[in-house]
Amino acid sequence: MTNEEQATVVEATGICKRFGPTVALDRAGIAVRVGETHALVGRNGAGKSTLVSLLTGLQAPDTGRITFAGRPAPPLGDRDAWRRQVACVYQKSTIIPTLTVAENLFLNRHDRGAGGLIRWGALRRSARELLATWSVEVDVDRPASELTVEQRQFVEIARALSFGARFIILDEPTAQLDGTGITRLFDRIAALRAQGVTFLFISHHLQEIEEICDVVTVFRDARHIVTAPVAELDRGAIVAAMTGEDISLTGDTHRAPPATDAAVRVVVRDLVTASGAQASFEARAGEVIGLAGGGASGKFEVAEAVVGLARPTAGTVTVDGRTLRRGSVPDALAAGVGLVPQDRHRQGLVPLLSVAENVTMTVPDRIGRRGLLSPARRDAFARRFITDLAIKASGPQVPVSDLSGGNQQKVVMARALAGDPKLLVLITPTAGVDVRSKQTLLGVVEQVRGRGSVVLVVSDELDDLRVCDRVLVMVRGRVVRDIPSGWRDNDLVAAMEGVDLDHV
Repeated sequence: MTNEEQATVVEATGICKRFGPTVALDRAGIAVRVGETHALVGRNGAGKSTLVSLLTGLQAPDTGRITFAGRPAPPLGDRDAWRRQVACVYQKSTIIPTLTVAENLFLNRHDRGAGGLIRWGALRRSARELLATWSVEVDVDRPASELTVEQRQFVEIARALSFGARFIILDEPTAQLDGTGITRLFDRIAALRAQGVTFLFISHHLQEIEEICDVVTVFRDARHIVTAPVAELDRGAIVAAMTGEDISLTGDTHRAPPATDAAVRVVVRDLVTASGAQASFEARAGEVIGLAGGGASGKFEVAEAVVGLARPTAGTVTVDGRTLRRGSVPDALAAGVGLVPQDRHRQGLVPLLSVAENVTMTVPDRIGRRGLLSPARRDAFARRFITDLAIKASGPQVPVSDLSGGNQQKVVMARALAGDPKLLVLITPTAGVDVRSKQTLLGVVEQVRGRGSVVLVVSDELDDLRVCDRVLVMVRGRVVRDIPSGWRDNDLVAAMEGVDLDHV
């Protein structure tokens, strides 16, 4: 084994990975050295999540090589061997809330005595010793449901270290933390590094990378673009690597804003979400507004509060003079709000129902009479959307579960349009769809705009935001910029990262 291999915790070279026709990684790679905190950044779809799944043994690369300290990665089936090499603390916690801290730390590894009975005293002692070793101050008898986000992360890190791994992947670890929590997390990372732990740090916030990381790797469009010490790669260069644009390139043609005398149709005033995100804005008839930001920006929370999926703690949403009832989807629908939610599988579709049933779910008054639904009228209503949105289905009676992802998203869009909305809220509307479906979905925005309705596009995908008259950029729960159309890709990405390119 060479000295270079000994100094490398993990190295991936020539990695290719496909999912059907989608190229998730194309000859990509990364090398993380012992003792460093290595940042991995890139736009959505750059290949970061796929790389993590390969580095943690959840999937195998189609081609390429992964080594740990110069030795080949374990077989996929040997989970214990993988846990000794690497662990990932995901943005979505894997802690089981109904169990205690001690039970979570040694899940399926309980200390058992005679007859196979769990030795609870020994389990709690082992848990206290483990947390003390890594300076995690949490009561092992406490139910995990009572832990803060920050405490859950520390427990997950301790659990990972208990398997013997000294390489930890942190996936958007600050997304749900406030400023004080972030500071404590960074202090804990520094302390663990001093104890010989190496980190791969995935984040959308470049200022965090400058503060905590030694080296940064940028992925774009499934490929490795650059790896360099953070001190040698300024923010402008990182943003340029993420977008593929030189900093001097111009962006889109400026779009004329709605007439200043156009009626104000939507007013969001002093809205405060349960997570603490805040927003206020007005939208005129025919205006398309973007709401953009990184993982912890609060854009999704604001959007869900606007449409009634979540109950805000303060503020009002008014549509055409009608103030919506907080946290009420039925009231939002009655006021003329249409929604394409972030998660079409969980929030947007009933898979076992037909296309027609899904499309007309929110407009029973349009397909029935005297309280009775008319199947013929329902199917005719749905056929119009099947044609208009080019939904590939043999008929309105086809179960939605039989459709491709792009066509399922079109069904969700059709339902949002079924009530002729005054306000159409699109949350990541083109996620996971092909180019042709993306064009169809975004083409709807022009049609809705033309009718004088308001559209709110909530996304960090640049193609989604190009249709907007202006983009409100959120960083850590606050709207920090209002950018008119005509922006350069670099400028908008930098704003979402909390970077002012004029001062870098």
